[in-house]
This record gives sequence, structure tokens and C-alpha cells, in this order.
Amino acid sequence: MTATHADYRLSQLDQLEAESIHIFREVAAEFEKPVLMFSGGKDSIVMMRLAEKAFYPAKIPFPVLQVDTGFDFPEVLATRDNWVNRLGVKLIVASVEQAIKDGVVVDDGKTPRNRLQIGTLLNALEEGGFTAAFGGGRRDEEKARAKERVFSHRDEFGQWDPKNQRPELWSLYNGRLHEGEHMRIFPISNWTELDIWDYIGREAIEIPSIYYSHQRRVFQRDGMWLSETPHNPLREGEVVEERTVRFRTVGDMTLTGCVESTASTVPEIIDEVAAARVTERGATRGDDRFSEAAMEDRKKEGYF
Repeated sequence: MTATHADYRLSQLDQLEAESIHIFREVAAEFEKPVLMFSGGKDSIVMMRLAEKAFYPAKIPFPVLQVDTGFDFPEVLATRDNWVNRLGVKLIVASVEQAIKDGVVVDDGKTPRNRLQIGTLLNALEEGGFTAAFGGGRRDEEKARAKERVFSHRDEFGQWDPKNQRPELWSLYNGRLHEGEHMRIFPISNWTELDIWDYIGREAIEIPSIYYSHQRRVFQRDGMWLSETPHNPLREGEVVEERTVRFRTVGDMTLTGCVESTASTVPEIIDEVAAARVTERGATRGDDRFSEAAMEDRKKEGYF
């Protein structure tokens, strides 16, 4: 039968993209001083691409902020710099190392750098006077993030109260703030890991090489393969091996594990992710394994 009219229905990926672009534009219109959290990982890169589309042909109208633990993967930092240079956006780096020197956070030798990001981030947001901060959290990642609103209200101490969030019926967002408060914004809340990879493939997006299969010297700790690094000395009984691995998520290299994989292209990774039964954070992030409520506790303190 011959079609008599065009099909204007959007694909699932187009719907997600349209929703995210709407959120970016809404925040740019409503908030005085937004900032985009940009680590150089796959989720923040997808957000950068969405922000690029939201305001094209103009430049992205806000800076990007990275909280640098000092233990970030070099491949990730290189990709971060490529994106920043290509789009001509202002990069603000909030260094945990500098925050320790300035007395903003205290390094007791036991607390992981990932947790020291909390005070470093809150200080950077306060110093910059930012009223809204875009983050790459997705609801499928972790239980605490499943509770998040798209506009996540934070009080004057930067803290999150999951019982005191605002309704978002019909995608209507309440961005009103009192003095000293700010909002965390999650444009890709409704995306899944599989959606992210579908989008990366469709848009031919540049991401760090460590997301693809490669040879790496690793050792096993707490059921995870961690990278050999001077920042993470071996414990008794741990042995370094060379394995074919890739990373599903990136962060502090002392806590972020990799998975054994031969997936070296986006279609191969999509097949692998589709068959996975554990989220990337659950499988490879040591900072989420301290307790059942590890992520929620950190979010209440001001983490993303």
C-alpha cells in the first residue's frame, strides 16, 4: 500500500534527545549562572553533544567544570581537552589536590579521593556563584539515582533531601531558589546505558579509547579488575596480569574497575551491554560498594 503522508513519529532515541535538549534550553533561560559538569566520560560527553545541538549555531552559553581527583585516566583527560578545544567552551578545573592544600577538604590518608570530590565540588560551585549544575546521572545506574528528579534541589549546604524534592508532572520544572541554594540538573535521567551507546554510534561521538577493548596490566581486588598504577599499591596476595579489558565507566583509577571484553567497536559494545545483567556502577565502581546506601549517603552530602 502506498503511503499517503509522511511518518512524523520520532524514534526512542530522537525522543530522548528532544527531551534533553528541551531541558538544556529551559535551564539556560531560567537560571542566572549554569555550569556543565564534564569529566570526559561517555555520559558527560553525550551531554556535551546535546548541549552543542541545543544552542547551535551559537556556542554553548555556560562553562564546563571538572572535579579532578588527580587520579584520572590520561586517556579521559585527553578526550576532555579535545572536546573543550573543539567547541571553544571555558573549562574550570576544581582540583582535589589544591583543595587539600587550601584546607577546603582534609586528606586523612584513609578517605578515597572520590569522596573528597564532594567538598571540592561544593566549594567550586560556591566560588563560581553557580545556580544550576548539569550532571550526567541516569536513573538506571543506581538505586539512589533512580530517586532523582530532573531538577534536583540542593539546600544552602549543597545537600540533597530525597524526601523533599519537587513534583515534575507533565515535564514542568520548578527552578525557584532561595539565597545560597542551587539546583542539580540531570538532562539524561531517562536514558539507559544502552541508549548512551546507541547515541554514541549514531552521532559518531569521540570518546576515550579505554571504553574499547585493549590490553592492560590489571590485578583483582574485591571481585574487580583494577589498573596497575603507582597510586594503588598492591596488597598481599594480589598479582598483576595482562588481560584484554575495557571500561564501562570511568572515574578515579584507584577505584574504577574494568571488565574482560573483546568488544572493540560500538556495535560490539551494544551487544555486550544488551546482555549485561549488572549496571556499570554496580559492576565496576568500588566507591559504591562500601554499603548498600553508599551512593545515597554521598548524594545527601553534596555528591552528584
